[in-house]
Amino acid sequence: MSSETTERPTRSRRIVIAVIAATAVFAGGYFYGGRGAGGHDQHGAAGAEATPSAPDEAKTWTCSMHPQIPQPSPGACPLCGMDLIPLVERSDDLGPRELKLSAAARELAQIEVAPVERRWVSQDVRMVGTVTYDETRLATITAWVGGRLDRLFVDYTGITVRKGDHLVWMYSPEILAAQEELLQARNAAAEMSGTHLKLVRESAEATLAATRDKLRLWGLTPKQIEAVETRGTASDHIQINAPIGGVVIHKNVEEGMYVQTGTPIYRIADLTQVWIQLDAYESDLPWLRYGQEVEFSTESRPGETFIGRIAFINPTLTEKTRTVKVRINVPNGDGKLKPGMFVRATVQSRVAADGNVMDAELTGKWISPMHPEIIKDGPGACDICGMPLVPAEELFVTAPVNAEPPLAIPATAPLITGKRAVVYVQDPERAGVYAGREVVLGSRAGGFYIVVSGLTEGELVVVNGNFKLDSALQIRAQPSMMSAAAAEPEKLTAPDGFLDQLAPLFDAYLQTQKAFAADNLGGAQTAAGLYEAALAKVEMTLVKGDAHMAWMALQKRLSKSAGGIVKRDDIDMARGKFDQLSAAMIELGQQFGTGQSTPVNIVYCPMAFDNEGASWLQRETAIANPYFGTAILNCGEVKATLGSDVRRDVKLPVKSPKHKAEGSHHEGSHH
Repeated sequence: MSSETTERPTRSRRIVIAVIAATAVFAGGYFYGGRGAGGHDQHGAAGAEATPSAPDEAKTWTCSMHPQIPQPSPGACPLCGMDLIPLVERSDDLGPRELKLSAAARELAQIEVAPVERRWVSQDVRMVGTVTYDETRLATITAWVGGRLDRLFVDYTGITVRKGDHLVWMYSPEILAAQEELLQARNAAAEMSGTHLKLVRESAEATLAATRDKLRLWGLTPKQIEAVETRGTASDHIQINAPIGGVVIHKNVEEGMYVQTGTPIYRIADLTQVWIQLDAYESDLPWLRYGQEVEFSTESRPGETFIGRIAFINPTLTEKTRTVKVRINVPNGDGKLKPGMFVRATVQSRVAADGNVMDAELTGKWISPMHPEIIKDGPGACDICGMPLVPAEELFVTAPVNAEPPLAIPATAPLITGKRAVVYVQDPERAGVYAGREVVLGSRAGGFYIVVSGLTEGELVVVNGNFKLDSALQIRAQPSMMSAAAAEPEKLTAPDGFLDQLAPLFDAYLQTQKAFAADNLGGAQTAAGLYEAALAKVEMTLVKGDAHMAWMALQKRLSKSAGGIVKRDDIDMARGKFDQLSAAMIELGQQFGTGQSTPVNIVYCPMAFDNEGASWLQRETAIANPYFGTAILNCGEVKATLGSDVRRDVKLPVKSPKHKAEGSHHEGSHH
């Protein structure tokens, strides 16, 4: 048994006792107009709302430290020995999830409410990243022909050059030979220009054009080629000019080096536009869309805000950091942004009713699928890449004209546990009455949740003090956020022959339950042995399809749990296995039935296994707790019935998955 497993029940027990004790004192003093520390004035004001029953008239007694223990008569608490107190019966007509507070109780609990309203909600996504080069504005200067670099006009990195600036003076024998060919072809064309032979004249002109193209493809400009022809002499050097303007970010050669065709000499970056590469956590990805406007700042210019738009969201995740690269394109004509700078960015995402990110400003607009900064009022072509613009609705959720905002509540209103969310709604007609209600929530955006269902506009929900209300309901064993309800398994159909074979299973199980309630381990093991024999006789071939698959899963759990009871020599460990058997048997009865006409009760005890709670089946209505036995025999409450009258609308508290895991702490002491 792991330390985590053994410590968890103890910690849970301390928390539950502390919450119950604190809330019991609060509930006893102020809820339902009870006496508080304020003396007679408060008592008089509260007493007008509810009058507690006299002790002699009380039908149920409980413990102030353990209010989950109901007793039919006064006496001592079986757990702590404290004197039981009468449980005040409510005189007002309240539902199972309703609670009424006096004015003093509302003030003490600091109850605050807020309206359910329709409003646009937004989520701020914060990211960090760096400034990088725009990859579409990089150029590499290479040697178009082999030769020796006699002069580097740009001899260090970081220098800014303009398009057409000279970069390199290079000696090249190939260039010299090509220029000689050009001059010879020019002279030949001049000589043949006066001939009456058209074919010869056209051939000479074609040869001249070819020699010119050869020099052009080797990097000479039309002006340089014209200068060679005008000069009439060949040069053994060539000047390489900058094809674009920008900053030299790499210099790969030195003066005097020999290079071959294709050798990189410089790399130039145009910094009039840069990229911002941001890191977005995977949990933030639902709030990010192509074309969103992003605000960011840099350390070098505090107080100044820059604007860009999301141009690309990387389709892959970086596993080490669990982030995704998000790129924005930013104009940088003034050069304030320099590659390598650290930036902090914020995206403000407005959320539509369905939880999708929207942008009302893009309604009816056309946007470039490659350059999101290009936005126009109608169709057309992108000014940068020439691609056809597409409607913004294809890339973004836009808001139709007169769109209705989603229904939203403050984030402090719901109490969320697992997949359930509970809010407390103020009754508009009854002062001080609050009703718990399960709701379906959508996305959380900032300080609000979008409401999918369960609330209507204008209702008042509790935004402060709701946990106190929930704790009070829990103490009174009424439905609350903490008493989560499990979804009942789907009812399955099976032939009568199969159902008849289930009856001996339930008979043997009920014998096991009675033996544990009597603290009789031997009797429980004997009954569990009979259970194993009955289980072996059930023919699984009688059920088909979904029913067959469900039975196979249940049969494995039933066999393992019953066998565990037989093998355990310690009654507490055997009771842990009985809990696993009970959970499977309840599921069996809910899915297939019991095979018997006599109803079987589903009973729940919230104190079993260090206040984690456990359920079981028994025939009688008088509680016989198999987990505590004679120590607290009547701890429990009938929650539902299986058999001839199945009440499928009643649900049981959810139990921790550890309860059904092999080797859980149920196999240790739970008293």
